[in-house]
Amino acid sequence: MALCGGDLQLMDTGTKTLDVIAGGDLFVDLMMSGFPSWPQPGTEAFSKELHRDVGGGAAISACGLARLGTRAAVLGVVGHDSGEWIADRLTQVGVVTSRLRFDPVEPSGLTVAISTPEDRTFLTYHGSNRHFPAMLAEAASSGQLANVRHIHLAWAPDLDTAAELLVAIRRQGCSISLDVGWHEDWLADPRAIALLPMIDIFFPNEVEARRMTGEDDRKRILHKLASADAPLVALKLGPAGAALLWDGNILSVKSYPVKPIDTTGAGDCFNAGFLHFWLRGESPLTCLRAGNFCGAASTAAFGGVNGFPDLERVKFELNNTYA
Repeated sequence: MALCGGDLQLMDTGTKTLDVIAGGDLFVDLMMSGFPSWPQPGTEAFSKELHRDVGGGAAISACGLARLGTRAAVLGVVGHDSGEWIADRLTQVGVVTSRLRFDPVEPSGLTVAISTPEDRTFLTYHGSNRHFPAMLAEAASSGQLANVRHIHLAWAPDLDTAAELLVAIRRQGCSISLDVGWHEDWLADPRAIALLPMIDIFFPNEVEARRMTGEDDRKRILHKLASADAPLVALKLGPAGAALLWDGNILSVKSYPVKPIDTTGAGDCFNAGFLHFWLRGESPLTCLRAGNFCGAASTAAFGGVNGFPDLERVKFELNNTYA
């Protein structure tokens, strides 16, 4: 796989029919863990573990979907320095990489993740991801998404143009899910909650949903999102499990018992598990349980990809743990 020169160029490996394209920022994740105590400013702290893997919500969700058997691709921009490695890693997991672009000037996005079993901190360089918004807008307006069933956006769209973008995606016959992550200004803007009727699934965690709604109670959070005509909201609650707003009804599941090693990407793994079963028309409770298990299972290994379960294990858990 050769890196391109000159302007950004799409990797052409032929037209493919896809279940899901996951679009958003892509990163090389350097994960450090095993600190004797949380690193403090002005000190030097030594980790016991160092791991490297692909990162960013789009990449992690696409990898999880591919592992479950969904035909998944990523839409994003990687850099001249490590783009080939990112593409090869995604291919290893079964993700289609024909929608990647290489930036010949900017390096790939990079995140240094400092992680403990309870929490994590990310230090991030955006790099070639700065080209993603224009790439997505072009894909949405030019018919490049017409052969895709579903678009999962792991990204906070510009609120000045988000409505127009979502309309353009829908015109190509795609359903849409959204996980913006922690972008405080975006979540606090009233225009954000007004977008929810335009998407099929919203995937916030509890902190993000609190910022968006101004509510602390989980049921009130979901009721407020329902009052904004959000069709489906999967609320990730970490150690407390997850809750789901579906057609005005609220379902909840407790956390799956697991001894976490690294929480990086757990929310994105939840999204993948949920989407795999949702796209197959499974019941709301099955989708919620699958997402809850996949998110929890991913924390038993470093990074957002290595701990993701295969389909047989997910089915086993759905038929036994949740029976």
